[in-house]
Amino acid sequence: MARRKKKIEEPHNLERWMVSYADFVTLLFAFFVVMYSISSLNEGKYKELSKAMTGAFSLNNGVDNGIDVVKIFEQPPVVQPNLPLENEPYADVEKRRELSDAIMQEREKLSQASAKFENVLSPMIKENLVSVQKHDFWIELQMSSELLFTSGSDQLSKRATDVLNTISLVLNPLPNAISVEGYTDNIPIETPIFRSNWDLSSARATSVVHELLKSGINPLRLSATGYGEYHPIADNNDEKGRFQNRRVTLVIASQAFSRYGASDEERAKLLNLQFSHAPIKKP
Repeated sequence: MARRKKKIEEPHNLERWMVSYADFVTLLFAFFVVMYSISSLNEGKYKELSKAMTGAFSLNNGVDNGIDVVKIFEQPPVVQPNLPLENEPYADVEKRRELSDAIMQEREKLSQASAKFENVLSPMIKENLVSVQKHDFWIELQMSSELLFTSGSDQLSKRATDVLNTISLVLNPLPNAISVEGYTDNIPIETPIFRSNWDLSSARATSVVHELLKSGINPLRLSATGYGEYHPIADNNDEKGRFQNRRVTLVIASQAFSRYGASDEERAKLLNLQFSHAPIKKP
């Protein structure tokens, strides 16, 4: 009688779960890599996604358990170092970026005019009768009243006429507005001609304006202002201070910031602004 062969059973594979587990871990790893890439590109969207994933992965049937699964892997933002420039900018570059080319050219012209004033007036500058101060958008040409007038008078001296004619040679080629400002010390004055220092300072400024007109300066560029004793630059308690306070100042202003130095359209161009001819609507 033939024997029946005993069927050999295949052994049961107890490690089959490891395949599924490995797939799950691989997918989870890929998921976090993608999340990290997104966070590096857009931090704002990454934080929104992090909040959403927190709710999705939280326990207790969607109740937030306070554990941010994605935030665990959050890395601090990488700050890129400043790239070195071939030519490092000097101090004025940042200011120049805010200004138009036209206004920078005007500033250069004012700087050149200031240097010319210092050159032609150097003898009087050495005597402390004249000073030249250059600012970004104007030049202050300050002259002592003793150089221009006799005490208590608004009549220009012969020397004053020569000085103003020399100044006009520098002013004539420029288009800039010129404000002539008169100042006095604090000693009161009351004469049949001048009631106060206001009158004297205004009259002296006006006398200088008339002399500049004779030298060919366009009257549209000129104005006269009297400040009396109310803007001293030195102490009025001694003669040295009062001598400094008695002065006439010429302010050569930038076209961009002078009321009558340029039209609205020209001023807008200097300031690199948009200009509209439309009238302003009143409320």
